[in-house]
Parts: sequence; C-alpha cells; structure tokens
Amino acid sequence: MKYFLCVLGMVFIIEGLPYFIFPGKLKIYLAKITTIPESTLRFLGISAMIIGLILLYVGRS
Repeated sequence: MKYFLCVLGMVFIIEGLPYFIFPGKLKIYLAKITTIPESTLRFLGISAMIIGLILLYVGRS
C-alpha cells in the first residue's frame, strides 16, 4: 500500500505540473482538444495505457 501511495503521489505531481507552469497555454490546448475526433482520443488513450502496462511489466521484471 505504501508503494501505491508513492506512485499515486507522483502521478498527481506530474499531472499538476502543466497547470502550474503553463496555465495560459493549457487553456488554449484544452480548447483545441474539443476539435479532435473521439476515435483519435480513444486511440491515444489506449496507446498510453498499453505503454504504461509495458513500462510496469519491464519495471517489475
């Protein structure tokens, strides 16, 4: 559980960095996301999950 909380904390830190460092550019980027087709967003999401699983597998081996 301790390891999980450390990983979760790191995820929050990494996810929060763009909001803290580039809030103006992030607003523009988020507005542009609404123009991207859902199929493209789904593909990017599944790709990120697969890469994450591969990294977890390699890191735990």
